Amino acid sequence: MTSPFPRLNIVLHQPEIPGNTGAVGRTCVGINAKLWLVRPLGFRVDEKSLRRAGLDYWQHLDWEVADHWGDLVDRIGDTRIWFFSRFATRSYAEVEYQTGDTLVFGSETSGLPEKLTTGNADHLLRIPTTQNIRSLNLATSVGVAAFEAVRQLSAGDL
Repeated sequence: MTSPFPRLNIVLHQPEIPGNTGAVGRTCVGINAKLWLVRPLGFRVDEKSLRRAGLDYWQHLDWEVADHWGDLVDRIGDTRIWFFSRFATRSYAEVEYQTGDTLVFGSETSGLPEKLTTGNADHLLRIPTTQNIRSLNLATSVGVAAFEAVRQLSAGDL
């Protein structure tokens, strides 16, 4: 049976906290998205570490690890890439997402490196928040953006 949800690529660039990555993985399973992790990672992805993090649904997750950004770009093929940053001026809700889009999120402590955001202003998005916080939690940010894409792409199926 084919999933009614669109296929997206969710990229965590150098994630540091296994719990956040686990929560993002759960979201990816729920929406039929592929999770990409770009090294270096702040944790191990062996079976014991995954089991310790309580990721009992991990066997249902389509995921891969890329050694670096260039490796990821070579492997994901021709896809639109959206970069999420608290420094962006365009809202994530202003985009018309397409099946196969790639949503890229930075590490928990430093976000996306400047080398990825420079020159990509047309594809740089933010999730608006009040001035009382720097940013949302990584897993929350992925959930907000991914479900907006799913909402748009599945509007007739919901």
